[in-house]
This record gives sequence, structure tokens and C-alpha cells, in this order.
Amino acid sequence: MDNTTQNIAERFIQYLNEENFDKAESCLDPDFKFIGVMGKREGASVYIKDMKQMKFKYEILKTFTSGEDVCFWYNIDMGEKTIESSGWYHIKDGKIRTLKVLFDPRPLLKES
Repeated sequence: MDNTTQNIAERFIQYLNEENFDKAESCLDPDFKFIGVMGKREGASVYIKDMKQMKFKYEILKTFTSGEDVCFWYNIDMGEKTIESSGWYHIKDGKIRTLKVLFDPRPLLKES
């Protein structure tokens, strides 16, 4: 296991939780790509702009690593709802290059 790979992904989550978006962005490759259930984003600054508005909080439940990949099983507090999710972080040259997030979106789509 490459601790540097795992640590950059964990630091990224920590910075998001602290709402330190500049440091969070410093963990991302400028050409970062996000692929999620509800959409896609390209570019570190585009993704961080969205994160500044959403201010999600993450509780890591389990971490898996393989080479340059880190996968978290976590709870994402999205404000009114907390969603159990999985995030797959691909790290290249010490920066997060891609993030794929999977979760069941049905709780977000239901009327309150």
C-alpha cells in the first residue's frame, strides 16, 4: 500500500470537511475529472466551485487501496440527507486525477 496515495485522498476529504477549499483544490490535478450519479465535472476549479456551494461533510467508514487507487466507503452529509456512498479516487503524480462516486440517488429524488 502506498501511504502517500491514501494520504492525499484522506487530506482532500479532511479539507472539504474543514471547508478549506483552497487546500482541497491543491490535492487535485488541474485536469481533474469527476463522474457521479447526478452528473460530471471537468477541471479542479469547476469541481471546487460546486463543493463551496454544497459544503458536504464526509464520514469515512472504510478505506481500500490498490496501487494508485483509493476507494472510500463513506457517509456524505448533504444537508437534509446523509447518503451512504462509495468514492473511487485515482491518484497520479501525487494528485487526485479522477473521482467516481456511486450511491443510490432515490432518497434525494423523493419529495420531503
